[in-house]
Amino acid sequence: MLVAGEASGDLHGATLARALQAAAPGVRLSGMGGRRMAAEGVELMVDVTAAATVGGTEAVGGIPGLYRAYRRMRQAVRGAHPPDALVVIDFPEFNLRLARAARAARVPVAYFIAPQIWAWRPWRVRQIRRVVSMVLAVFPFELALYRRAGVPVHFVGHPVLDALADAPSRAQARSELGLDGTAPVIGLLPGSRRQEVAGVLPAMREAAARIAAAHPNARFVVAQAPTVDAADLSADGGPPLRVVAGRTYAVMRAADLLLVTSGTATLEAALLGTPMIVCYRLSRLSELLFKPLVRVPWISLANIALGRAVVPELYQKTLTGEALGREALRLLDSPAALTAQREAFRELGDVLGAGGVGARAAHHVLELTSRHAQPRASRPAHPRPEAASPSPLQ
Repeated sequence: MLVAGEASGDLHGATLARALQAAAPGVRLSGMGGRRMAAEGVELMVDVTAAATVGGTEAVGGIPGLYRAYRRMRQAVRGAHPPDALVVIDFPEFNLRLARAARAARVPVAYFIAPQIWAWRPWRVRQIRRVVSMVLAVFPFELALYRRAGVPVHFVGHPVLDALADAPSRAQARSELGLDGTAPVIGLLPGSRRQEVAGVLPAMREAAARIAAAHPNARFVVAQAPTVDAADLSADGGPPLRVVAGRTYAVMRAADLLLVTSGTATLEAALLGTPMIVCYRLSRLSELLFKPLVRVPWISLANIALGRAVVPELYQKTLTGEALGREALRLLDSPAALTAQREAFRELGDVLGAGGVGARAAHHVLELTSRHAQPRASRPAHPRPEAASPSPLQ
């Protein structure tokens, strides 16, 4: 059983599903995810990817739906025919609780894209040690953290390395998107959640207007995530923004500069070698709640993976259309600054490892399954109930 709750988790779950089927033909895959996992043969019991939220207070409205999904997945792992293994992918508020239910039912649990204990809420490692059989680490520095905590861990690399294998070249991307000529191309990636889009797109639009004033021939392309409606990206005023659905990697590769919401996209863009400015905005209440828990000075995976500030970050109060436009023009008018980003991005290959991440992860998952294999009759028909908890998503 594979469980993902967001667009990026759906992408990584699809990579793993494809590798599992290649390594073990006939394997049955079920769980929670989105259209990408379904396309790779995962029988979806629940899909919450379109309803994924960001932050803390922003997520409150989605709790009833998530709790229904959780009860459905818990029933599956505790039922008469539980899976041979559960693979949880990111989405920690949901997945750590589901992992606890699985371990109570004696179902082994592998965590792929585990909680970022190195960035915030480090005490979660104790919970991970109790309920997770194995962590499949995506960053090499995670190995020491989990080993010190007594959590079985294997470094497999980041699954974006596999996802990018089929990304078009810059020339192909520009041809496919009809972006010929030498006029600058600005890519806008406002995120995969409606709250993200609502938080950052107005600033991106204002920045686009400022860029267009200085570079009248500039072209602007918005990458529409599969979990976002085109209506959420439309607005009057400003320069024309061309919305492109299902071609995120082409937009990343074709652009001279990206304005991108913090998340997996920053790592993808860096690996594709495209300079960027990273944006993010939470509600004020969420910022007050979570800022004291953060342990790293950056918000983008590109900077975190490289361990230094390579790309500019505009966050909360610093994210204004004026500031974003000013930073974008500084980069566009400075070939040396753009080159410095590209040169730093070349280091990521050494940091994140080689392709074949899905195959390595599948190997460990299948090994975990065989190590914990037991006759169905030996499994408890009615696993012990979980301890009471004040919230289904804590």
